[in-house]
Amino acid sequence: MDKTITRRPTYSAFLMHVALRRAPWRLLFLPISAVFGLGYLLRMVSRDRLKELNQLLFLGGVASTRQLEPHIESYADKVMARNIQPGALRQIAADKAEGCQLVMATASYALYAAPIARRLGFDVVLGTRLIGEDSAHVRARIDGENCYGEAKLMRINDWIENASEANDTIAVARTYSDHVSDVPMLLLGSEPVAVNPHPPLADHARAHGWRIADWRQ
Repeated sequence: MDKTITRRPTYSAFLMHVALRRAPWRLLFLPISAVFGLGYLLRMVSRDRLKELNQLLFLGGVASTRQLEPHIESYADKVMARNIQPGALRQIAADKAEGCQLVMATASYALYAAPIARRLGFDVVLGTRLIGEDSAHVRARIDGENCYGEAKLMRINDWIENASEANDTIAVARTYSDHVSDVPMLLLGSEPVAVNPHPPLADHARAHGWRIADWRQ
């Protein structure tokens, strides 16, 4: 989702959006968040743990899903209004018109990616899940793995297998991403598309004859 469908990353913006509305004093933790970010750059903190730590700082270790819900919905509205690439909207509409089932696989938290995906018209969302997100209280702990790289591919393959067992015929037509970490996922599609790719993915796409799309306009 991030920087493929959206113009800008959504995770930090989500935390700030909710913190400002629920507990503005939590913004005092921004310097600590910067230290955690440095730890990630120095490979002292994993990508998964960095997300958990920042959630702990800005949302708390345990948060009421009922109290979070209106802020999640308002954040989804904000993303739709200000942060969606025009080309993404056109491609989503074109794929829907062809009768494609749209699946969003994203490292973003499913907690807020699902409302965004729903507004965009997606049928399925495979995002990073949090412990307790389907209960009364969500915790600052990832349930399983961050839906990134190989973990994302596994989530998609599991979904395809489950859908096939339900007697649905699944043929992956097109796959889209902006980042080279998604190459395994892109290879699932009969038509991989590099969208606004960063240089490593752009080089890979050109080397393998993949289509490169610009969704920024």
